[in-house]
Amino acid sequence: MVNSYCKKKMPTITIDGKDYDLEDLSDNAKQQVANLQFVKNEIQRLEAQIGVFKTASSLYSNALNNEMNQ
Repeated sequence: MVNSYCKKKMPTITIDGKDYDLEDLSDNAKQQVANLQFVKNEIQRLEAQIGVFKTASSLYSNALNNEMNQ
């Protein structure tokens, strides 16, 4: 017996404060959502990489200062 109360909730996206069902979007709109997700993920990845580089830069600077003060 299938329980009629167990409805699957469609994935949604919020644009300018309004929710849209992803399944209702045009193919072009779906592609733009995918592009946006990719770009946001890349930004997040690059920001993490920048954090690593900033840490390395600080360590190298400290090492150089220590070397110069010996």
